[in-house]
Amino acid sequence: MLIVAIAWIYVVGLMAITETSVVAGIMTFLLYCVLPLCTLIYITGSARRRRRQKPPES
Repeated sequence: MLIVAIAWIYVVGLMAITETSVVAGIMTFLLYCVLPLCTLIYITGSARRRRRQKPPES
């Protein structure tokens, strides 16, 4: 999954660079890259967080 996230950052970074203004580029990067990737990482990490919270069974 890490390779997909890196590729998505690259693609959206190129999209942001081609925007007409700096503000549009920053908004493109935030709305198309940062927010979706944060959501995806949070959702996929929920099982890992649950495993860490459970005490080990004896």
